[in-house]
Amino acid sequence: MSNLIRGISENGGVVFCGVDSTEIVRTAEKLHTTSATCSAALGRLLTGVSLMGAMLKDDGDSITLRVSGGGPAGVVIACTDAHGSVKGCIDHPLVELPAKENGHLDVGGAVGKDGVLTVIRDNKLQKEPTVGQVPLVSGEIAEDITSYYAYSEQIPTVCALGVLVDKDLSIACAGGYLLQLLPGATDAEITRLEQNIAAMPSVTELLRAGKTPQDMMELAMAGFDPQILDTREVKYQCDCSKERTKDMLLSLGRKELVKLRDEDPKCEVVCHFCHTKYEFDLNELLAETTPEEK
Repeated sequence: MSNLIRGISENGGVVFCGVDSTEIVRTAEKLHTTSATCSAALGRLLTGVSLMGAMLKDDGDSITLRVSGGGPAGVVIACTDAHGSVKGCIDHPLVELPAKENGHLDVGGAVGKDGVLTVIRDNKLQKEPTVGQVPLVSGEIAEDITSYYAYSEQIPTVCALGVLVDKDLSIACAGGYLLQLLPGATDAEITRLEQNIAAMPSVTELLRAGKTPQDMMELAMAGFDPQILDTREVKYQCDCSKERTKDMLLSLGRKELVKLRDEDPKCEVVCHFCHTKYEFDLNELLAETTPEEK
């Protein structure tokens, strides 16, 4: 499980959310057997969506991030609930690229930047989800989330994400933070925040040194007397089940189920997010439908 913290400045003008997502990314790496670069790509997106989920106001809300950049890793997806727990998947988890000149993993090269970041917000009070979309800036994930908030929600935001992968492909540490300015922030406050963030080590450097999300908040909001709003434990958690999978199959309609049954009466459905396998007898499912269903 991972540690997530939310805080706010004394004057209420700056909000902060930080997370140590190491265990989340370790779980994702084991489930999807990702290469180092794909671990970083999926791990950053999972970390980012967990931070965004923690900002949701209603327990029934959820967010899905979909990055489609045209790179060899394919589409990367991450979902979160309002508690910050997440799940995700990546089309081609074994893609590996040479490191960049600075020695960092080439996440942008694997993801690509010729595409879009799609943000789907599902609010239980609305009949249809709200969909926002922005062109990818770099495919490095953090900059793309920052761009989404700036252009789609007009909220000045700083997003920092990091995943450190050891030589044996295990996840050494992972985490990130999201900092947002609320309306009314002064130029002096903006300047101070910029100076604070510019002076901060990277997320993985901080975590490797044993720092916590609260330490990140203290550094980012130095001079703003930050106060903790709440802390919570977040984790990688898939909400699939045999019952939900059965409902999905029944929603295809009798005509489509007959086609599938005629090919093979035994049906296996594999969850993209956790690779759990569910087996069904299509003849038994058809017995629960009526000939009039389409």
